[in-house]
Amino acid sequence: MAADRPSFPSVAEVLELPSLSIRTVPAEWQDLNGHVNVRHYVEFYDEASRPLLPVLGLEGLDGDGGLGLFDLEHHIAYRAELHVGDQISAHLRIVARSAKRFHGVMFIVNHTRRQLASTLEFVSTAADLALRGTVSLPPAATRWLDAAIAAQARLTWPAPLCGSMAP
Repeated sequence: MAADRPSFPSVAEVLELPSLSIRTVPAEWQDLNGHVNVRHYVEFYDEASRPLLPVLGLEGLDGDGGLGLFDLEHHIAYRAELHVGDQISAHLRIVARSAKRFHGVMFIVNHTRRQLASTLEFVSTAADLALRGTVSLPPAATRWLDAAIAAQARLTWPAPLCGSMAP
């Protein structure tokens, strides 16, 4: 018996969330099937999330320690193909957090075709990059995450969750 699948928001609903990144799909992303290879969806999600790290007080990207993030779990749903030349954007919805982790969903919108192309549900944890272990989220992160959770809770559509993840 198949599990209940989440309902996905419309493009207009996703566009209620701020855009993290917008770009045109480059030719090198095309695979042998004539569309964007799945690895580039993950690449775009990663690229789109990087500007959030300083906002969250997690700037340990230089290899010298500091605080960063470790992703613990992902669930990706592919909704529509992306093609070279399509204009795409990434958007983030934060669902919940604990002292060390947060749970959210990122979305890729294809503006050229007016489609929701993909969702990435995730759980991430704060990490001490020198110790290579999890730590509590810094105060800047908890303030930002709490504000995002409160603001996004007022949206009229539910986040499309797989049902097996929690912070």
